[in-house]
Amino acid sequence: MRSRQRMFAAVMRLLLKCLRLGRRRRFKLVRQVEQLWHYGHLCLRSLLYNSFTNGDVVLDSLFEPIYWLVDHVTRWFGVVFVALVIGLTSSIVAIVYICLLPLILQTYTPAWICWHLAYGHWNLIMIVFHYYMAITTSPGHPPQAKDDLTGVSICRKCIAPKPARTHHCSICNRCVLKMDHHCPWLNNCVGHYNHRYFFSFCLFMTMGCIYCSISGWEMFRDAYAAIERMKLLEKERLQVAANQTYYQTPPPTFSFRQRAFHKSVVYLWVLCSSVALALGALTLWHAALITRGETSIERHINKKERQRLQKKGKVFRNPYSYGSWDNWKVFLGVDVPRHWLTRVLLPSPHLPHGTGLSWDLPPCVTEQRAPLLAI
Repeated sequence: MRSRQRMFAAVMRLLLKCLRLGRRRRFKLVRQVEQLWHYGHLCLRSLLYNSFTNGDVVLDSLFEPIYWLVDHVTRWFGVVFVALVIGLTSSIVAIVYICLLPLILQTYTPAWICWHLAYGHWNLIMIVFHYYMAITTSPGHPPQAKDDLTGVSICRKCIAPKPARTHHCSICNRCVLKMDHHCPWLNNCVGHYNHRYFFSFCLFMTMGCIYCSISGWEMFRDAYAAIERMKLLEKERLQVAANQTYYQTPPPTFSFRQRAFHKSVVYLWVLCSSVALALGALTLWHAALITRGETSIERHINKKERQRLQKKGKVFRNPYSYGSWDNWKVFLGVDVPRHWLTRVLLPSPHLPHGTGLSWDLPPCVTEQRAPLLAI
């Protein structure tokens, strides 16, 4: 009996010893894996770590192939977008002259005829002038010589001087003075020298579309009702043709000219209303940016700077904002009261204030402000 107990105890001790050895080996293997993981993580951080790296930088790096594709597609399709703008605008003008103008001359009073002729042609001239200037005027580029500028940074992409408010356009592959954005509908960057043309085109195009939508509302309703009657009569005509007898006559049909007229009016109203909504929202957005004295790119920069200073208990002030009213005067180039007529309400190719390389106080600003450091 005792020999069995001794044998059982010996077996149990041997079993416990094997378990301890297996556990030690397993723990040793886990520790080796952890050491390898920490070593690899340390090597990776030593090669890739940057104190300026954050979630935005990582996200931009992941989306870099998509940015590259969008940049190249936008560059090649810019001409197509410009041709599309010209084609759609020309189609609306042709419909107005061919279909609506004769009807206006026949039915409206002389006062309303004078109003439509004067306002319509003025709006059309403003649209054509500002769009042409926006696509043909260079936005402005900084000089390549480093001796011409002082106190500026260097663009990391084109390795050239980068003055304040200048940003690099990846589509044009050049730095642009006071860059707002690259507009595919212009096939051009919106910058210091053509920002006013771009905004004026958006404003007058929106006004023209709203004018056509409001003026053509009654015509649109009549044309839409006529098209519905066309569909019903066409359906009846097909039914009569299928069951035609000698005592039945098919219903009258609309001529090609009538069909074209009604469909043109519907096309005009739908297109103008859609453009008025979309382009009107864009115009209001840029009007808010101009009121604050900043561009689309600077809005994001100023937002981050405002949040950073707010954490420190400080208040951010935009160094390029002179107040809402003065911001508009600087943007439109209004120096004297008569410029509201000659430079805003009439086509004017005047240049903006400054060269885009330095930002001194414009002469039209009424309130002097304390100098601030540029962003």
